[in-house]
Amino acid sequence: MAVELSALAFAIIDIVGVIGILVWHVQGKDRPTARLVVQILFFAAMTATFLSQSILPFRVTTGELEGLTAYLGKCARVLWWIHLAWATIGFVRLYIALDRRPQEARLIQDLIVAGVYLGVALSIIGLVFGAPIGTLVATSGVVAIILGLALQNTLGDLFSGIALTLGRPFMIGDWIQLGDGTEGRVIQNNWRSTQILTPAHNVVVLPNSALAKLSLTNLTRPDESHLVELAIRIAADRQPSAIEAILVSALEDCRFIVQEPKPVVAFKGIDAIAIDVELLFRVTSPANRVQARNEIINVVSQQCATHGLGFAMPAQAYHVVPSLGDKMEKSESVRALPRAL
Repeated sequence: MAVELSALAFAIIDIVGVIGILVWHVQGKDRPTARLVVQILFFAAMTATFLSQSILPFRVTTGELEGLTAYLGKCARVLWWIHLAWATIGFVRLYIALDRRPQEARLIQDLIVAGVYLGVALSIIGLVFGAPIGTLVATSGVVAIILGLALQNTLGDLFSGIALTLGRPFMIGDWIQLGDGTEGRVIQNNWRSTQILTPAHNVVVLPNSALAKLSLTNLTRPDESHLVELAIRIAADRQPSAIEAILVSALEDCRFIVQEPKPVVAFKGIDAIAIDVELLFRVTSPANRVQARNEIINVVSQQCATHGLGFAMPAQAYHVVPSLGDKMEKSESVRALPRAL
């Protein structure tokens, strides 16, 4: 009678486990909460059935019978371990979804999922089928060393990706600038590489090991507003205060720049010919720098023309013209040269 009850209990657990797998797949990945609730319910039903018959759900005991009952028992325990793994993974994915970082935490999620599946697989092999786990782990350790030597670059990308994920120097959607001059918006970050969409609308794929070695500036933090500098030279025929007022008025007329904090007109230097001016202004995003710079150049040019301000040539474009006395002395030297000869 006890054998029949055990066989019946194992059969019920097998049926519940298979139905749970089917329902789990029907729920789909777009409904993580509902999927987790269903998974917990089926897992709880399987566990309660085990405990109602005073049977250990996680391993086979030495006193269990052979034949069909033993076969059904092993199938029931394998299904129980699978449902345990899926319930654990469901909690992890639900936490990441509620934390609103499904893309940034994808690498950590994949590592946790892989660890759960590996642990469940070893548990099934050792506890359900009674295989020697120690020998298997020792053999897998040798294999892991061989694979580690063969996949050094891939493992370097993997651990660099873990470091970037834990350190969070950037998130998906951030605009970053690298030490080698590459800049753009981060569109994807996985276990091996990071993809950046550049202003030229090209996708740059950087291995995580290479990215971890570069200096990185996150232009999105603390916010995405970005400081832009534009240097100009104004002819020194007006007072600096008058030039400042005209340029400030020009900046206030621009639509593509941020007016709070206010743009700044900074004098960098002065000589007999020109005044070096630097216009400092912010844009809402690094992607708007070209539009803002073009608008400011156009508006400043119009304002300078309206108020009679002239632009000066760059300092390196000027050359020293010899004085009249130097020219006469050089001419007399040339004429005297044949006499000396």
